[in-house]
Amino acid sequence: MGIGAVSDELLGTFVPIAVYWLYSGLYVALDGVGRLDGYRLHTREEAATKNVVSKAAVVRGVLLQQVFQVAVSLTLFAVIGDESGIGQKQPPALVIVLQFITAMVVMDTWQYFMHRYMHINKFLYKHIHSKHHTLVVPYSFGALYNHPLEGLILDTIGGALSFLVSGMTPRTSIFFFSFATIKTVDDHCGLWLRGNILQALFSNNSAYHDIHHQLYGNKYNFSQPFFVMWDKILGTYMPYSIEQRKGGGVESKPAKLH
Repeated sequence: MGIGAVSDELLGTFVPIAVYWLYSGLYVALDGVGRLDGYRLHTREEAATKNVVSKAAVVRGVLLQQVFQVAVSLTLFAVIGDESGIGQKQPPALVIVLQFITAMVVMDTWQYFMHRYMHINKFLYKHIHSKHHTLVVPYSFGALYNHPLEGLILDTIGGALSFLVSGMTPRTSIFFFSFATIKTVDDHCGLWLRGNILQALFSNNSAYHDIHHQLYGNKYNFSQPFFVMWDKILGTYMPYSIEQRKGGGVESKPAKLH
């Protein structure tokens, strides 16, 4: 069962990818609005000098990860799919909400421990995870710029586990993975916008994740993309404050350096 002639499984696979480029494209458009420079967590000069990878290379890297993402997703749906062609019936709204919350916790748990291990293991950091940290100044469409193996382990397998453990239907997964995609892009947008509802509702936001991308925060703030619970429980939480930057704009300043 699906929407029109397209199955829920195909929509659950490709809609989040379309959402990734559409939502990150919105931030690219906003980047051209000079008045928003006062909300940037880093100056344009910092972005130009600290990021050692070109934006074209970032686009290619993200597209490669999304190819792996599609392959795993279609394989998963093929394995668990119903050969009758009759889609799963949607459960009551309360059940869907609980499935969403479960999937969020599962995804956060998987990504925290895998992400942290990639920092602890020097080999994995040097050869795998450091690729993502070449973006010292994060930006929207660089959110999924990773080594393909990291993308497979953290994002694709983490997503599959969230789907399976929560018990959500393929139709629900369309909305869950689209939401997770929007959240991940937003966490890397490089802007601190007071009217942004995601940044207001979640402690894990663009300012929080920006700390992790800096040298002083490299061993802190591993949690992604929803909550900060594992950082707080396991002592890797670095509190911060949003302060005005000399020369204009804002910065996420870690409390430990005050």
